[in-house]
Amino acid sequence: MTTPIEKKQAEVEKTLRAAPVVAVVIIEDLAAAVPLAKALVAGGIPAIEITLRTPVALDAIRAIASEVEGAVVGSGTVLTPNDLKASERAGARFAVSPGATRNLLDAADASLLPWLPAAATASEAMALFERGYRFLKFFPAVPAGGVNLLKAWASPLPGIRFCPTGGIRENTAPDFLASPNVVCVGGTWLSPADLLKAGAWTRIEELARTAAALKAAA
Repeated sequence: MTTPIEKKQAEVEKTLRAAPVVAVVIIEDLAAAVPLAKALVAGGIPAIEITLRTPVALDAIRAIASEVEGAVVGSGTVLTPNDLKASERAGARFAVSPGATRNLLDAADASLLPWLPAAATASEAMALFERGYRFLKFFPAVPAGGVNLLKAWASPLPGIRFCPTGGIRENTAPDFLASPNVVCVGGTWLSPADLLKAGAWTRIEELARTAAALKAAA
């Protein structure tokens, strides 16, 4: 019998496998949200994580969810149960956190929103696996040990797949994607602040298309 968390994890897996890169985006100007998402989707990157770091983040999620066909928009930097609830109300399809607290774990159990919590150590990954999480964010990927740590985890933690995020760039993403336990990576390089400010949607679409052509081993 499939449990609720297994159903939500299946949705997380579907989102993470949609493309080798999840776009991690900070939206300062709400007007940029829809054209940015359209550019990313046109380039082959449907999964878009809007971080809850700005006052317009939830409105950006709401706009993308209602206006951009093909976009799978989620929330990032989810720190509290209220963040999780607000994300669901805004129309997010998934939520991502930089870690996991007991309150957030309990809230995620009660929520219908698929959740991707993060781990930075083997003990954290094991604790989340015990709760039913087979897909985890590895954060902060580069400072926490990078590709070498992920490869070291592959054998003793065979049931877990990771989306490393934090410090990954276009030129280093292939190294992470080559690890046998990496399903995709999270990347901010698809939407740098200068391109967003300039409204350089064609250039962002080009970056997305290059990212979409990468291959994951997991």
